[in-house]
Order: sequence, then structure tokens, then C-alpha cells
Amino acid sequence: MKKVLVLGGTRFFGKRLVESLLEAGNDVTIATRGITKDSFGSAVKRILVDREDEEALQKALVGESYEVVYDNLCYSPNAAKVIGNVLHNKVKKYIVISSMAVYEPALSLKEEDFNPYQYPIVYGDRKDFSYSEGKRLAEAVLFKHATFPVIAVRFPVVIGENDYTKRLQFYVENIVKEKPFVVEDIEGEMSFIHEKEAGEFLAWLSTIDVSGPINACSNGVISMREVIRFVEGNTGMKACIEAKVENRAPYNGMTNCTINNTRAKELGFQFRELKVDIHNILKNYIKVM
Repeated sequence: MKKVLVLGGTRFFGKRLVESLLEAGNDVTIATRGITKDSFGSAVKRILVDREDEEALQKALVGESYEVVYDNLCYSPNAAKVIGNVLHNKVKKYIVISSMAVYEPALSLKEEDFNPYQYPIVYGDRKDFSYSEGKRLAEAVLFKHATFPVIAVRFPVVIGENDYTKRLQFYVENIVKEKPFVVEDIEGEMSFIHEKEAGEFLAWLSTIDVSGPINACSNGVISMREVIRFVEGNTGMKACIEAKVENRAPYNGMTNCTINNTRAKELGFQFRELKVDIHNILKNYIKVM
């Protein structure tokens, strides 16, 4: 049993992470602002705190130490600096959720295609940078200055039945309702990972000796043409794809960007097959329409 702190962890794959940690018998504390209620009952301990308030976080963790800390809420170099200061001498392993967005778009991107150890640091808050730049700078601060081992998990888009962004669901809804929408690169390939698999992968990382950046995605890639054809084939409806409407489909600008999960597989993780998961999710969306 490990003593684990999860910053975040009340929804989507963060919730799945906590579930996996509890199933493995760990002693889990979740730290949140208390905005989203959780369903863990007495199975977890709770800290109410603003993750980016260094003084409050220091106070909340006085006298505490953890074998593993997961950070679902690090979006800027300032946030990375805060956690580096707060967790000094308090943690044996720190796992931050990063993103495929740290890379310049390309196919089969490997961890070495973005090197945070050589990336120049500029400090600022989340509002000061784009999402991708915030993640790059957060990694740079952590890998250059943290006094504890760091793992940065670079996820692609996370999908699942509980996806509050409803980006994949957009395709089902608009095809069924015969609403025209724009897809700029219908053939472009993308990587994804299912919410449950993401949670399981993060929990698994607490059991192995590893550090540095690591990609995590389901096996295989998919294009929006394949998604649209599957929905069409399972609804009998035809997608209305047009070039000049305001209704832009999700993932425009994100296609033709995939990551390589070889390192994680060589370390021993067994990834699921992407198309099986996507088809099951799309079937679920179709069923509830």
C-alpha cells in the first residue's frame, strides 16, 4: 500500500485514476477546491485547497509526505514552480499529466521530439500562454528544477462515455440531426486514449521505477472520415459536410498528429485497441440519441 496524493481526481480520467488506485489498495488523498463533488465516500481523504496558491498548499501539507503525487492541474510554469517548492522533501515520485500538445504536429511522435530539459523557461500563469505552450513550460520547469523524480505523461485526446467536452459526441449529434458542419482535414490521423485506460496507466506508473517524459495512447490511429463513416453506417444518416458554415467540428487543427507509445509498451503496459473503444463509445452515443 502506498500513500498517494492526487491533485484533482474528481472527474473524467482523474476519477478513473483514483478508482484504480483504490482498487490496488492504496491510501489515497484527493486535493481539490471542492467545486466538483466526488463519489468516493470514506474511501479517500480530502484536502480543500487551491492548487496554485503556494502558501495555502504549503499549509495544507504541513507534516505530510507521500510516496506518489499525481498532478492533474499543472497548466503553467508558475504552477510547476509552486508544486516544486511545496513538494520539496515530501514526495518520492511526482507524476504530472502533460499532453501531446507539447509537440509540433507530426505522425508517430516519440518522447525525444520535445526536450523539456533544453526548453527556455519563461514564467507566467495559465492565462499568459496557449495550452500547448503552458504545458511545454511546465515540463521545462519541473524537469530542470524539481528536487524529486518527475514523470510527465503525454496523453493525446482522452475519450470516453463520461467525456464532458462532448467532442466525439458532436459527430453523432450533427449527423443524426442532419446539421452541416466543417471538417478541414477529414483524412488526417489522430491518437486517442480511453478515460479508463488513462486512469489505469497512471496508476500503473506508481508501481514501476521510471522517470522522464512518456507517451500514452491506445494502439492504432483513426481519421475523422472513419469516425463519420462508422456513424453513417450505424444510423443510416448521411453527414452534411460543407466548407462554409460556422458549425466547426471538433479536432479541426489537431489532425495528422499521432504519438508513439513504444516506450510505455516496452516498460510493460498493455494498451487497448483504439478502434474498438471508439466504436463502442460511438455506439453508446447513437443509442442515447
